[in-house]
Amino acid sequence: MTKETQPARKRLQKRPSDAPTAEDVAIAAGVSTATVSRYLANPTSVSEKRGALIRSAIESLGYIPHGAAQALASQRSRTIGVVVPTLDNAIFAEGIQAFQRRLQEKGYTLFIASSDYSTDEELAQAERLVSRGVEGIMLVGAEHKPQLFDILHKKQLPYLYTWSFKPELPHPCIGFDNFRASARATQFLIDLGHTDFAAIPGITRLNDRTKDRIAGCVETLRKSGITLAQDRIIECRYDLAESRQALRKLMELTPRPTAIVCGNDIIAMGALLEAQSLGLRVPEDVSIVGFDDVAMASHIQPALTTMQVPSREMGEKAADYLLAKLAGESVSDMLELEAKLVVRETTAAIK
Repeated sequence: MTKETQPARKRLQKRPSDAPTAEDVAIAAGVSTATVSRYLANPTSVSEKRGALIRSAIESLGYIPHGAAQALASQRSRTIGVVVPTLDNAIFAEGIQAFQRRLQEKGYTLFIASSDYSTDEELAQAERLVSRGVEGIMLVGAEHKPQLFDILHKKQLPYLYTWSFKPELPHPCIGFDNFRASARATQFLIDLGHTDFAAIPGITRLNDRTKDRIAGCVETLRKSGITLAQDRIIECRYDLAESRQALRKLMELTPRPTAIVCGNDIIAMGALLEAQSLGLRVPEDVSIVGFDDVAMASHIQPALTTMQVPSREMGEKAADYLLAKLAGESVSDMLELEAKLVVRETTAAIK
């Protein structure tokens, strides 16, 4: 036992009810308190060897940094905020997890809020995140209250929206073209010979992604001389029960649709379950396509044909963008990713 570490252990033994301090970490790691503080503010600011010693000391002592004190000393909270429409959708969770992992690598903490598909609630949640000192914000979709951007510009906070790619709008974005992705899925069904279509797009109000997806479907059909009548479009929440009801109504139409374009995989799975309960064979009697490619899509029977969304890549790229902006690095404000068609067992050529 060295002379340096012995007093530290004695000191900790004298006050067992007290939490370990940054000074205790410094003594255990054999570095200065200033080096520990520098590491806590920015892990990459110290050498890899010293960083490993400090991490080991933190873990062995059970030291928990005082976030408020760190923020006060550095004028940096090292936190990033994200507002998502819902925490129920697994595809959002996948992207957020990738986003968070990237932030953690650089010593940032993530604050998550949910808007429940309400732009008013999104604005309120974003205001709360800003008041808590977040250094940047990630949003979902391109439809937001103008006041939200006013706040972000006033605070000079870096931000971007994801899940939509709209270069015509004056805001940073990393996402994909929902219109084009839906058009591709629809064209695939047309190429299989289908002419009797229906759609269950989700709720279009205040949701640019849903609007673009149904618009891509309708326009692609129009170009092929197929009109999608209004009674063949049933909006519903991303909910199994509601999508089952929608499918049941669509199957009462004459002529009965042979192809159903769905706004996401949850809706598509509900449609599939209801079709099976009605005694319909999928895909022999009706073909169904989803959107997202959630993990369950490849495991249900029959496996779901869907558009695969690059959720992980989107989360990683979004984190990289905000981190680059915070570091004062040059980075493009626009990045388009690709949604890919994944053909499985719920689609077949018309007979």
